[in-house]
Amino acid sequence: MDDEQMPATISDVPTPSFLVDLDKVKKNAQKMTDTCERLGVQLRPHMKTHKTVELGTLMTNGTNRTIEVSTLDEAEFYAKNGFDDILYAHPLIAARTERCKNLAYKLESFHVMIENSHGLDVLLKSPLTDGKKWSVFLEVDDGSGRTGVPWDSDDVISLATMASQTPYIDFKGLYLYNGNTYKANCKEEIEDANKKGTDLLKNLYKRLTDNKIECRTLAIGNTPSCSRPHESMNVLTEFHPGNYIFYDVQQSTIGSCSRDEIACRLTTRVIGHKPSHNIFLIDCGFLALSYDGMADNPDDFSSFQDNPDLKIIGFSQEIGKVTTKSGEKLNYDRYPIGSQLFISPWHSCATACQHTVFYVHSGNKIVDMWRPTKGW
Repeated sequence: MDDEQMPATISDVPTPSFLVDLDKVKKNAQKMTDTCERLGVQLRPHMKTHKTVELGTLMTNGTNRTIEVSTLDEAEFYAKNGFDDILYAHPLIAARTERCKNLAYKLESFHVMIENSHGLDVLLKSPLTDGKKWSVFLEVDDGSGRTGVPWDSDDVISLATMASQTPYIDFKGLYLYNGNTYKANCKEEIEDANKKGTDLLKNLYKRLTDNKIECRTLAIGNTPSCSRPHESMNVLTEFHPGNYIFYDVQQSTIGSCSRDEIACRLTTRVIGHKPSHNIFLIDCGFLALSYDGMADNPDDFSSFQDNPDLKIIGFSQEIGKVTTKSGEKLNYDRYPIGSQLFISPWHSCATACQHTVFYVHSGNKIVDMWRPTKGW
């Protein structure tokens, strides 16, 4: 988009809008790169949080290689824009085979993930040709109940054995989401969960090698794991974080980051006063911020910049209702109709997903407009 259509400053953007602090995302990207280099681990950043070419390039240090996606739309989008070595980190089902095949033929390196016999059967029934092999990661579940084959089950060995013995499958190794880090309340608890997750992968690696299964990759994903690594994680081969490029209030509450490292905000404007209900209205409905986190974290869910006593108590599609956390009467002179407010999102992935354009700023100046891909 040309400069004439670009707002000059943050004050000029339409509301509600998603703002990205360019200086902070650069720092977040560099910090994760430095962490991986220090530990000797390959960074495979996840694109699901932002889904933009610009941040994909930044997070890969300009190489446009070795990324992870959660939808085939993302995989196709990045492939079209010159990215390669893409992992489709989602349980494989038969309905997506043809799109995966197209990507496998188009790219030098395209990887899929399985967690059960269905995913393996899909690959066995649809072998690639022209010298290509399916490149496969096996996802394991650490007991947190997300995707993945239970780590302590016999299925880990049986699936890995079948994948490694099939001539048209290249079995890469194991991936662990390490969801127990999200139960942490501080940096030290994240590090402890990371040590346990690493020990789990080491245990599985021994089980595989004892069964003569080659395992070249031991990967851990998610932002808490990779933001607060335990030093024992230097035995791993890949980190797969994504949210770290923006961070959010949720990540700050569990110890993944500081509030100052949150690199995105939602901007909104006051559109009405309701003194009879001690609320004012903003032009930010659930389609701009999302409901994610509101039920379980009613006070932290909507963190208003420079206005810590404000909180959102209700949404319609395009309107939010704001009151005080303390129960004190609102001072409407502080929030005149038309005034601009800023909210740090509870979950930046969910909030970013609502927006078709990101307004990128350095200081107060808008310097770019990024357009994420949409769809599945």
